[in-house]
Amino acid sequence: MTTQTTPSLGRVLRHWPVLLGVGTAALMILGLATGLELAKILAASAVVYLGAAAFGKPASTWPVFFLTFAVILAAGLIDDDFEATWAVLGLGVLLGGYGLLRGYGPGRGARPEPGGLPLQMVAMLGFGAAATVALFVNPTAGSYLVALGLLGHAAWDVYHYRANRVVTRSLAEFCLVLDTALAVTIIVLTATA
Repeated sequence: MTTQTTPSLGRVLRHWPVLLGVGTAALMILGLATGLELAKILAASAVVYLGAAAFGKPASTWPVFFLTFAVILAAGLIDDDFEATWAVLGLGVLLGGYGLLRGYGPGRGARPEPGGLPLQMVAMLGFGAAATVALFVNPTAGSYLVALGLLGHAAWDVYHYRANRVVTRSLAEFCLVLDTALAVTIIVLTATA
């Protein structure tokens, strides 16, 4: 009787978000000079969750992710000197405003789901503030702040993965791997600089 020692392709593909997270992290790490370059990713992580809550559908998670990616790319193409973090945070404001107009505002009678828009708005304020402050302090402290924010968001990913609310589990799994890999890279890069 033989036992299978290598994982089957089906088992590996079931964890495609992990593979995508590792691949995305590897591409982002190439040529990384400081952790400050990833402040936009910290902001985008929070915007994706806020966007999914604003639309009220976990299925909107990946489209919102690709929207944040497009905003970051567009900001870089329009002006190399423009900090894409500002564009991502602006998108967060628009998505939060949409969510409020959609029925989560005061007096609307809508009962928000646990972890829904109100909680995601608070998280957006926290992660967005960390990304913003990181841009205004010295590069070493800013890099560590971005890394700390990404690790905090990784914990947010774990919570949402386990609760299976607000975002799809595939996005939470992908984001957990990406956030953790980027944070560890920033810490190592900053400590050895």
